[in-house]
Amino acid sequence: MIGIFLGLALLIILAYRGWSIIWIAPICSGVVAIFGGLDLLDAYTNTYMQGFVDFTKSWFPVFMLGAIFGKLMEFSGMAQSVAHGIIKLFGEKQAIVGVIMASAVLAYGGISVFVVVFAVYPLAVSMFRQADIPRKLMPATITAGMMTFAMTALPGTPQIQNLIPMDYFNTTAAAAPIMGLAATLVMAGGSYFYLKKREQNLKKAGYGFEEFEKDKETNGKLVENPPHILLSLLPLISVIITLNVLKWDIVVCLLVGILLIIVFSLSKIKGMVSALNQGASDSVMAMINTSAAVGFGTVVRVVPGFQKLSDYILGIDANPLISMAIASNVLSGATGSASGGLGITMEALGHKYNEIAASSGIAPEAFHRIASIASGGLDALPHNGAVITILIVTGLTHKQSYRDLAVVAIVFPILSLIPAILLASVGIY
Repeated sequence: MIGIFLGLALLIILAYRGWSIIWIAPICSGVVAIFGGLDLLDAYTNTYMQGFVDFTKSWFPVFMLGAIFGKLMEFSGMAQSVAHGIIKLFGEKQAIVGVIMASAVLAYGGISVFVVVFAVYPLAVSMFRQADIPRKLMPATITAGMMTFAMTALPGTPQIQNLIPMDYFNTTAAAAPIMGLAATLVMAGGSYFYLKKREQNLKKAGYGFEEFEKDKETNGKLVENPPHILLSLLPLISVIITLNVLKWDIVVCLLVGILLIIVFSLSKIKGMVSALNQGASDSVMAMINTSAAVGFGTVVRVVPGFQKLSDYILGIDANPLISMAIASNVLSGATGSASGGLGITMEALGHKYNEIAASSGIAPEAFHRIASIASGGLDALPHNGAVITILIVTGLTHKQSYRDLAVVAIVFPILSLIPAILLASVGIY
């Protein structure tokens, strides 16, 4: 068990310092293997790589098609059109709620968070400028929409954090809708009121919107004459409906969305190959990063100390949903990835929790929803890739904006587990 904790600590520290998880995950796995009495070479070439390959085999089509879908939405101007329409709906004075909702709609429609930030940022700059809101709140505002309730809690979201538990609990993407909506209220409501209070306090202290040199380039990133918002919403809606109503496989759902974008954007067909290539390329790096984290978890799972650790987690004298929430949160925080941490949790403990669901009378759907929500808590620690991307895109630093980002992306998601678990405890899912 010492090796497991040392390996996890080393992974967190090195990732926080900016070292790529692609090569530090095998090193940290080696630490776990040595303390666990495993053969070092075999632990890497067989155990680690088997976990890496298995996860890639299962999820690469989703990663690739999701990235292509998002990139085509961005290239066609549809993502911009949706974001602009939603922000305009709420008006100049409600820039915070407008940006939150724009980010959430794009994320709930299946667009990768790494694409959402690029689509929303230019419009967020304009809205924050008009409302004179301090720029330091922009990362937290965008994050509140795309990395919280829309990613893990809203029933039917096609984000991978909501799809991974399906295979282990034989559930659907809309599992435990009441629990998910309760958690959504905590995350969305809490984030909005917190950010509005922070806006008021900062304005009283004399802070306002700060112009950056990069703002001059913002308008150049906007697509001229984007499609109408109603047309732009169709690919997003098609993914949600085919996944949740028609119960199609997520791969087919994403293909439908991609085909609709292509059909609606035939006038831009010449530049579409470049967007397709870029989306496919982006998916490879995301896939490798996540699979590297899962490979680390695979090594952890086979050392003798893990059985003691899992017995301890499973033996927590409380509702088993609490131990599931702890496991998913801790491993997501260790890897700096909600999907990576959740993948490790499900591979290691998913089948055991499914057995607990059968024997305890708690619906598997409840375990699905708790696992998904919990993966979106500690994952947003400073070394998270999406967090770093958001700060880079907005031109801010951890020192300037991470405090507010952490509140909306860590504190409220963890708090949202409370009403979800309470509802499950009384049989309301």
